[in-house]
Amino acid sequence: MTSVTDKPTTGSMPAASAQRTPREVIVAISGLVVAMFVAVISGTVVSTSMPLIIADLGGDQTAYTWVITASLLAMAVSTPIWGKLADLVNRKVLLISAISLFVVGTAIAGFAQDTTTLIAVRVIQGLGAGGLMSLVMILIAVIISPRERGKYMGFVGGIMAVATIGGPLLGGVVTDAWGWRANFFLPIPLAIIALIVIQRTLHLPPMPKRAVKIDYVGIALLTVGVSLLLIWVSLGGSEFEWDSMTSYVVIGVSAAAIIGFVVTEFFVPEPIVPMTLFKNRTFTLAVIASIAIGVSMFATSVFLAQYFQLARGATPTESGLMTIPMIVGQMGASILVGALISKFGKWKRFMVLGSLLVVAGGYLMTTLDYDTDYLWVSVYMVVLGAGLGMVMQNLTLVVQNDTPASQLGAASSNVNFFRTIAGTIGVTVMGSLLATQVTTHITSGLKNFTPTSPEEIDALKGLAGGGIPHVSQLPEGIRVIIENAYGNGIADVFWVTVPLALLSVIAIAFLPNKALSTKTSAEQLKEEFEQVAIDLAEAEIGAPVTSSIQLVETDAAADAPSKATAGTGNRPSAAGSDTADTTTAR
Repeated sequence: MTSVTDKPTTGSMPAASAQRTPREVIVAISGLVVAMFVAVISGTVVSTSMPLIIADLGGDQTAYTWVITASLLAMAVSTPIWGKLADLVNRKVLLISAISLFVVGTAIAGFAQDTTTLIAVRVIQGLGAGGLMSLVMILIAVIISPRERGKYMGFVGGIMAVATIGGPLLGGVVTDAWGWRANFFLPIPLAIIALIVIQRTLHLPPMPKRAVKIDYVGIALLTVGVSLLLIWVSLGGSEFEWDSMTSYVVIGVSAAAIIGFVVTEFFVPEPIVPMTLFKNRTFTLAVIASIAIGVSMFATSVFLAQYFQLARGATPTESGLMTIPMIVGQMGASILVGALISKFGKWKRFMVLGSLLVVAGGYLMTTLDYDTDYLWVSVYMVVLGAGLGMVMQNLTLVVQNDTPASQLGAASSNVNFFRTIAGTIGVTVMGSLLATQVTTHITSGLKNFTPTSPEEIDALKGLAGGGIPHVSQLPEGIRVIIENAYGNGIADVFWVTVPLALLSVIAIAFLPNKALSTKTSAEQLKEEFEQVAIDLAEAEIGAPVTSSIQLVETDAAADAPSKATAGTGNRPSAAGSDTADTTTAR
């Protein structure tokens, strides 16, 4: 047989990384964990003060929704782009760029003087967050095998949960002490630490050398199509009628752009969303499940803060404290299930159970009222949080386990993309529905209300403007009506999550129960490139070619009988053979 000694014409093959000890793995992912922590806490630290921010900047419910969805939209659109770039160029440089972009957007947001400016800089923040959310999961896959990845993903999930717990609490304290603007500047020192840690500890195997072709047409079409779709969903029925010419133009251009994007992806050399991925049953079902889970995840993070502050009259600090059961459920389930998946190599039973808990938690949220006993609210949050913790990260794990390493970035990021875009559209729809429901409930509640003091008259004038009120500052009679309106309205919008959660149960139940691999993506990529090299070599010389893996297996088989032969003291050595450099082929 012929050994393989030269490089493939398609590009240089990366070397597989040496096996790391658990301590080396922790060191390698420490910078990634800090980066993810920065991304999460930068969002959660302002979540509890968001109603106050919008009220101070003179915004209404639409502005509140857009401050949230602007960041989510930018994150959604950029996620597959970051992921595709991760398959093509230096991943470490990409990660550092994403952190830098995220910090710039976060810092500028602290100086916003109106909701328009805040929405604009939230777009910048979302672009960086899209890179962080996409790249961190990809880089963990490069370092750790799917079988071992579960416990480390659980660890990352736990760190994220700590940031989610600490963020609202810290944000509430800072808001009450120094004002909400200070929250935007808190993550900057952490981001600097993340950059230093990544530079010092993150060492990745080299990327294969190949021509980099960016799908600029796909990027433009995806951005236009998704953005206009969200604008139509968000503003339709309020800024323009659903059956107006404006509505027809917006949705028509959006549909044309999305169709153009799909067609483009079939023909470009390096598509952002490779349509061949949808031939993979695991990827397709995971995308469906991610769409359903994304709505529940984003809806919970957005509307719980409103529920506690607008329906229960809590301060930002109190609101942060009240969300702890939700995060404890998510953190505990993420860490525990991640460890169990790595220990037993079984994942499906945990994900099916988690999806059922999401259904149960979503339904329980529909029973909320402004005076629901907080003990029961806590139980509802634990159930929903546990379900999300068992499913979210493991969907990415399952896809990474059943995808070629050369498409790891695209596959991982597109699962996150569909989850984020579904969550963005879901939150926008739910926000519009909430605005309608709150208006209806307030109108009904004030129908027989007669103001008897100047304070009540002034409060009614403020409500007539459509802005989000400072509930704690309202007169008692009006405050109860407003709290009841938001309590019932938020409960109503959670009905949107229930049928979608049922869809996720079905999708996860039909996922192929494939065993978790014990090889890192770097090792798998090495094998993929070696196979390409072998195919090229065999086509060139017209004879079978031996790969390095086959040679190792042959040596091992030949070595076994010699070990069983007592007293010979001799064993054939491969040191002098032509197998010393068998990693690539011409």
